[in-house]
Amino acid sequence: MLRALRRPRWIIATVVVVALAGVFIRLGFWQLDRLEERRMVNSVGEERINAAPVELGTLTGTGADPETIEHRRVTAIGEFDPAEEVLIRSQVELGQAGFHVITPLILDDGSAVLVNRGWVPLSMDSPPVDAPPEPGAQRVAGWIHLTENRASFGPEDPTGELDVLSRVDIARIGDQVPYGLAPVYLVATEGSGELPVPVDPPDFSDQGPHLGYAIQWFGFAAVGLVGLYFLLRRSQIQSR
Repeated sequence: MLRALRRPRWIIATVVVVALAGVFIRLGFWQLDRLEERRMVNSVGEERINAAPVELGTLTGTGADPETIEHRRVTAIGEFDPAEEVLIRSQVELGQAGFHVITPLILDDGSAVLVNRGWVPLSMDSPPVDAPPEPGAQRVAGWIHLTENRASFGPEDPTGELDVLSRVDIARIGDQVPYGLAPVYLVATEGSGELPVPVDPPDFSDQGPHLGYAIQWFGFAAVGLVGLYFLLRRSQIQSR
């Protein structure tokens, strides 16, 4: 086998295969690093979502970074304002397309927090939808979600006052309501009727595809190195 390695073509083949195997192994460890990061994010999210609920103002009133309170369970007391309700398109529930209903909840201090009251079917395409919230002061329970920003290639909503949007962009919605909005919004965990259907809480048990990808990369490296070994061995046998 060492004799075969002295031939130029096998030297080149060995260098290429070993280099590729090194790249594949590095990619495998990169996927394992991403898996560990995902597990840490899941652990933090699960701890937050399982913590005892607190009043929304105790978290948002401290000026804390919104990312540090994402997924925390909270309650808020206020009165819904269906007149400023908007819909978020392209939402699916039980295999059916529809909208998420975003309704401002006016708080005691005159400000408001946006509340995702849940999903409605495509037939309810004009807010306020025919599934109104209870009138008067309400205690709303839910979990905190961050504002949603446009992805690099995501749809861009036109300017002006809109009833239907692509995402819960708090700043964008804030431009068309007559009061200040909290820097986060609330996803309600309970509804007042059959519609809107409350949004499912986030799933922190999913670790993503990273472990499978890591195994694939390590497998590619192993196939390349083992294949090279047997090719070199066969070349040595044939040269005898």
